[in-house]
Amino acid sequence: MSIESWLPVGYELPDGARCGRGLHGEGSWQIVETRGGGSALVANPDLVAKWVASGLIEQGAFNEFAFGPETYWELTCGASQLLAPLADCRSPEDKNEALAFAVALKATREIDPESPLQDAIYVEKFSRLLPTYGITSRTDDDVILGYWLTGGARVSVKSFRRLRQMLSWLGAKHLRDVVQAAGFAVTEVMPMDEPHSAAPVDESVKTAGEQAIDRAEDQASAQDEISSPRPFELPGRPELEEFFNEHVIDIIRNKERYKALGVGFPSAIVLHGPPGCGKTFAVEQLVDFLGWPHFQIDASSVASPYIHETSKKVAAVFDKAMQNAPSVLVIDEMEAFLADRESGGGGSHHRVEEVAEFLRRIPEAAKNEVLIVAMTNRIEMIDSAIMRRGRFDHVLKVDYASADEVLALLEKLLATLPKDESVNAAPLAKKLAGRPLSDVTFVVREGARLAARAGKNRLGQEFLLSALEDTPPRTDEGSSRHIGFI
Repeated sequence: MSIESWLPVGYELPDGARCGRGLHGEGSWQIVETRGGGSALVANPDLVAKWVASGLIEQGAFNEFAFGPETYWELTCGASQLLAPLADCRSPEDKNEALAFAVALKATREIDPESPLQDAIYVEKFSRLLPTYGITSRTDDDVILGYWLTGGARVSVKSFRRLRQMLSWLGAKHLRDVVQAAGFAVTEVMPMDEPHSAAPVDESVKTAGEQAIDRAEDQASAQDEISSPRPFELPGRPELEEFFNEHVIDIIRNKERYKALGVGFPSAIVLHGPPGCGKTFAVEQLVDFLGWPHFQIDASSVASPYIHETSKKVAAVFDKAMQNAPSVLVIDEMEAFLADRESGGGGSHHRVEEVAEFLRRIPEAAKNEVLIVAMTNRIEMIDSAIMRRGRFDHVLKVDYASADEVLALLEKLLATLPKDESVNAAPLAKKLAGRPLSDVTFVVREGARLAARAGKNRLGQEFLLSALEDTPPRTDEGSSRHIGFI
């Protein structure tokens, strides 16, 4: 998306390049087009000085110039050299582009192991990622590499199986080369007979035996990804975190031990509670931790006004989940499909058929290693047959957070941000207790925005308190705030 450029179109830079329209930018830097299809990075002196001091670039790599009362530094890149912020990245077009970025990431980290790179600018010309030192939550390097490779998906390259599914055009061996070039280990065993071409493989032409082998390899890889002793973490929800570790993660990790005692795959789970209390966030964190393929049933994807059509779509999703097992199947707003059949109304015939389909499919899916997690804000509406044990064995209430739970989430969110010594999460936690966890996340993000707007490079307590004052509960009808706050 174009921006308002600091420099007029046609302005001649010190190296002779002429400016075109603005492409990307923030308060201390901009990227503009140049004639001939290239681009130029224009930055203020303080930012360039940080890059030089850290050793990421050499003195003289940028050209200094003045425009009006302002002084800038610029670097011009040719049409064949990528110059772009990570936040506006695109997926690489070939293996060479992917390798070039991986090498740049590793080279940057060898020089500067500390600076956060989630807001960095990729300069292929120098094989560097230049940090912009913004006030945003720090992202790990393995996720940064996955984000760049996929063109914007927050996936870690350590979840190699998941990444391989998203980048099938590259091929597993080529993808492994890229990941290892960035300095990350790949533990997944590559199939011996995989073709060396990076062209995608048409699954429809594979034999049944080849597809079975692929599924077995995927299952082994998925198991490897969660076999480490690292526990599942869910900041702000210690009881839910403990439940998932005990009733899901431990059973998966110690499958044979549980099986010997007659305990099979983890049972289906229902999370219920008021909106904004972190149900969706908890499920997303669990799915990300497991690294399995995940599928979703919600009103937008399967609901139909035609008799039998919704049931057919539901059955198709269950079939797909079982074909890709182990997998996760998320049922969002389950009251839309599983409302009480005795409640009557014009749609009762639809509900009878849909509930019957779920009653049959849920036990079948669990036997085929599909973890089912459902969510609802209206637990009282759900048909009683669905809520019996044997379908959903675990029904968990996710309520508004206590002060201790809010404090845990605040500390987790603030740990990744540059902040000064004044920041104290305890008073914020007391005021946010009993409110949706989404409010907690919003206050931290809004505080960071206020700090950045004030020209600060660190978050201070005064900005967090100001954000809290401007974020009353949305149930507060006496609030005088308007757009975006009530």
